[in-house]
Amino acid sequence: MESKQLKHFLAVAQHGNITHAARFLHIAQPALSISIKKFEQSLGVTLFRRDDKRMSLTKEGETLLVHAKRVIQQLQDAQLAIDELKGLAKGEVRLGTPSMMGSYFFPRIVMAFKSQYPDLKLTLVEAGTHSIRKMLLNGQLDIGVISCDDVPEDLETDHLFTSQMVAVVSEEHELAERHTITFDEFFEHDLVIFQHGYFHREFLDQVSQEHGFTMKSSFETNLLPLILSIVKKEFAITALLELVTEHEREVVGIPFHPPVALDLALAWRKQGYLSIADRTFIDFVKQYV
Repeated sequence: MESKQLKHFLAVAQHGNITHAARFLHIAQPALSISIKKFEQSLGVTLFRRDDKRMSLTKEGETLLVHAKRVIQQLQDAQLAIDELKGLAKGEVRLGTPSMMGSYFFPRIVMAFKSQYPDLKLTLVEAGTHSIRKMLLNGQLDIGVISCDDVPEDLETDHLFTSQMVAVVSEEHELAERHTITFDEFFEHDLVIFQHGYFHREFLDQVSQEHGFTMKSSFETNLLPLILSIVKKEFAITALLELVTEHEREVVGIPFHPPVALDLALAWRKQGYLSIADRTFIDFVKQYV
């Protein structure tokens, strides 16, 4: 079993089509077809079902897929480590963060980090925590911010931040003078919420399911500025980290009763390679916090 065969297998599995996979790999379609057939013959199993122009994985192919992703990622990690030692690779940190953290928590940290390490490149990706977990496991991100609940076994975490989840209303809203709010009262109002995959949405879904509330979802969007605009204009209310209301005008954060605290952590792959840039950034964030 060679790395080239695994790369060919992964490309076809990803694209589901020989032509598209060959184009992605920059090789001829017949050469890729032959490579896949020889690979199947050497393993003694069929890896793909061939239905017209579509190729889907067999059970054997699905089993191999898990291991193939891990092997190729480890090979890429090894190359990165060697390149670093040879001085060929530029330092880069690929960080995934939910929008609330990206908008209000990381800007000062990122600017301070760049001031101290101007030669290191920072790439920030905004996404929901579910997507961040997948991108970490797939090697698309080096470090990510995720909630501390249900952490996959393949991820290492270091606690980063605890913030209270609060109901967020316009400062002119009838609830604005309240010191606390119950979930019963909160779910009586029209809501603007993130889409599935964000910890904000997970929190609201969990509470509504546990207590049997009906969620009046008037707006769904992953754009935090739009959520805040809708709240400020009193079209709906929402629930966000208290961190947001500490920095935003025209909105008020009302603690829930009972209070809700959310723990977030920095995460990275246990078996992945953390570059010098990655380790430097993690240490910097921990010191900064």
